[in-house]
Amino acid sequence: MENATPKAFASPDHFGVADLRDALRERLAIIQDEESRRDVNTHIARLRAVSEKIDKLQAALPQPINPRLAHYLQRRSYDKALEYLEAAPSRDRT
Repeated sequence: MENATPKAFASPDHFGVADLRDALRERLAIIQDEESRRDVNTHIARLRAVSEKIDKLQAALPQPINPRLAHYLQRRSYDKALEYLEAAPSRDRT
């Protein structure tokens, strides 16, 4: 008989989660960088690059991930996703 308990979510300490959290922080730093915004083309290119990085890291996360985190990432609510990942370490985050 198979184990009836649901599969646990991926560990929040998994390297992919830490990388995703770092990429989300990087995105926020780019957005807040006033110097970067002065050169619109470079600023947009930096945002595009970090967004692609976030997409790749999201796709590489071990499955399953927490439904709330999945919702934030699918909706590109990256600020909420970052807040969620930085929440209390005792909570299952991914």
